[in-house]
Amino acid sequence: MTDTKTIDGTAREIREAGPARRAIPRRTWVVGALAAPLAMGALGLSLAQGTSFQPTPVEPVAIQALAPSGATAIKGTVAEIFGNKFVVQDPTGRALVETGREGEDGNLVAKGEAVTVQGRFETGFLHAQVLTHGDGRKVVLGPAGGPPMGSLDWAKDRIGLGPTLDLPALTASVQAAGYSDVRVTGRGPRHFDVAAKDRDGREHQLHVGFDGQVREQPARDRPPV
Repeated sequence: MTDTKTIDGTAREIREAGPARRAIPRRTWVVGALAAPLAMGALGLSLAQGTSFQPTPVEPVAIQALAPSGATAIKGTVAEIFGNKFVVQDPTGRALVETGREGEDGNLVAKGEAVTVQGRFETGFLHAQVLTHGDGRKVVLGPAGGPPMGSLDWAKDRIGLGPTLDLPALTASVQAAGYSDVRVTGRGPRHFDVAAKDRDGREHQLHVGFDGQVREQPARDRPPV
């Protein structure tokens, strides 16, 4: 903003002083300029080295024999498609498969196609985690698991500096706790989600820490139906 004032008969322009700008130290600019390419390099490395989690493969069962389970599988032919759901048929019956967001366009499978579907079966639905097409192509559905994206643990994990995950040792820990038929179904920030059976053959969902600690998975942490 400007104004004028007469001094000694001469009109002179007067400018109001604006807020002073903070000077950014030169060192800050230098550090920022160096950090940007390093960050982009780390991002590229993370994309190159990061891999999504894959559940433990399980053998398909007859659709007639499906029972509530954290990890089961069926094999058959696609009979009907309803958006993100489709029906698989085998000689013993039919099962409704739910695929989540990935299947919303209805193009994951084709009617009449032979498929194998692995996932969590409850309340009459098979919630798919792995879809295997007749030609052997596999599609992993749902979240990849692991630390939250953007966290320090996530960054370490993606560039190969995260914890070493010894699945055989973790499986042995679950078996030592009295369980059998151990199937890893998902991965959290510092644990694996595991489906296993107790000595009476009952199905359980467990949290198994990277340190080998085994505990029952709280109901509030279980995947939504």
